[in-house]
Amino acid sequence: MDEYDIVTTTPSAADYFRLRQVPGLSPKSREAIALGLPNTLFGVTVLHGTNKTAVGMGRVVGDGRLFVQVVDIAVEPAHQGKGLGTLIMQTITDWLKDNLPTGAYVSLIADGEAYKLYEKFGFRLTAPTSVGMALRIQKDD
Repeated sequence: MDEYDIVTTTPSAADYFRLRQVPGLSPKSREAIALGLPNTLFGVTVLHGTNKTAVGMGRVVGDGRLFVQVVDIAVEPAHQGKGLGTLIMQTITDWLKDNLPTGAYVSLIADGEAYKLYEKFGFRLTAPTSVGMALRIQKDD
């Protein structure tokens, strides 16, 4: 792990764009990225090697007191399986506990088997009490 640095900063727009595409997360437009990233409450970026290339990330978004969401947990495939996702989540979880008041609701959407990682940090499946829902905005160009 000596070859990696975990920094508590939001990834650059270019790194964010790449780190969503390479691991297979849904792509976002460069315009949306430029407008959205500055609204990050807390960000984590994993840097690799002497050239400090971003190879992983995670963010927290929301109102900062009542409701927040953990988003954009991503690690480049070449760097997966080395515990980087765990380090990202540990850094985020520490921030959540240090900065949110009692009763704050923290949510996330787990893709596939990723819920097993999130369970290690206290996240629980909400069904059948509640069920996650999503709306993806589509506009005709």
